[in-house]
Amino acid sequence: MTDFATVTAELMPRLREDLKHLASIPSIAFPGYPAEEVHRAHDEVVNLLRDAGVDRIDRLDLPDTSPVITGHIPAPEGAPTVLLYGHYDVQPAGDESLWDSPPFTPTEIEGGKGLRGRGVADCKANIIAHIGALRVHGGRPPVGIRIVFEGQEEYGSAFDDYPPKQPELFAADAMVVADMGNVRPGEPTLTVALRGAADLVVELRTLKQPVHSGEFGGAAPDALLAMIAALATLHDADGNVAVEGLRRDAWEGTSYTDEEFAELAGMTPEARQIGTGPIGERLWHGPAITVIGLDAPAVDTAAAAVVPYARAALNLRVHPEQDVVAAQRALVKHLEKLRPMGQRLTVTAGDAGAGFAATLGGPAYTAMGSAMETAWGSRPVEMASGGSIPLVNALSKAVPDAEILMFGAEDGHCGLHAPNERVLYDELAKTVIAEAAFFDEFARRFRD
Repeated sequence: MTDFATVTAELMPRLREDLKHLASIPSIAFPGYPAEEVHRAHDEVVNLLRDAGVDRIDRLDLPDTSPVITGHIPAPEGAPTVLLYGHYDVQPAGDESLWDSPPFTPTEIEGGKGLRGRGVADCKANIIAHIGALRVHGGRPPVGIRIVFEGQEEYGSAFDDYPPKQPELFAADAMVVADMGNVRPGEPTLTVALRGAADLVVELRTLKQPVHSGEFGGAAPDALLAMIAALATLHDADGNVAVEGLRRDAWEGTSYTDEEFAELAGMTPEARQIGTGPIGERLWHGPAITVIGLDAPAVDTAAAAVVPYARAALNLRVHPEQDVVAAQRALVKHLEKLRPMGQRLTVTAGDAGAGFAATLGGPAYTAMGSAMETAWGSRPVEMASGGSIPLVNALSKAVPDAEILMFGAEDGHCGLHAPNERVLYDELAKTVIAEAAFFDEFARRFRD
């Protein structure tokens, strides 16, 4: 039997260098950024796959979408097929003055225990973990392999809804979605649910133009005051969502401590969490409504006038198993019924993306639990994510019988999408061990 830990330890120096090189490419697939860098990352990942033993590699081109890398290693006789997902694009770096080192100059941290740089955790370490697991098996794993590495996950693309249109490209018995990680370093974690997400815009106009606050204030309808009154109805006094029809259930998996959450969220010392009940329930198994934008006069240039127009952008997060469109309608209905200070609101629904709840207890899930115990020395815990991976739901629709397993080399403290994003080498190594062991364990259980 292969000693996965020993083989991985031998591979890690090279895997670390591969990660540094890949993370040095600013593959930002947002408008206004150079597309050639995304294509350069694409070519680098293709080379890594070929080196890892994937001979059949193709490219899927869709309108206004960075190329999707697909690949295939045929399954041995009687063995299952595993789809490996990741993405090679990254978030913009943001304010580079907040970084301790240049975001696209990958820099070792903590005495060589990890690597800092944009995209090192989300999601290039997970790409390297897939590469590493294939190298552990010398490019000939005991299962069939399908590769799906996209290049525009962070911005969204035509690929988000594509898999059900060509399900044969994604046919697999299990899918390993490596765009997640452990709740905290050293604690093996499977993500088993994703909240859905929906957007909407609410606006109102009450006056043709601003009017003098002394001459008209007190009777002239203030659009901003009415908007504030409307937004205040979305939560109760404790900060719990107060919109009828939005689902919230108890959460039985692992979660953060209050102190850990405060640190991760960057809460100021005097700030307090909003809402009541367990953190996991609030973050992952219930709704959240966030005001993500508000059109209002700037304080520094404010005039003494009644505001005639106000607009707010809302982001709704939805229980993983609630119909996201129905939840969006519930919020629209709540707002349209309001008459804040007698004013009528105009509500426009925007994009909506469904949540996801994994099927638990199948052969792939059981095999991954055993493999993660091999890597980390303890059974994995379960968590959910308040974020979303648009493709997961599309993959589930394309291949409804496939078990979807979400894990990876990230961890809850890695700072993805933030300044000083980092990945720990030990987490990367254990992710490689777990995935390589999963191939063996799943093949055995599949035959049994």
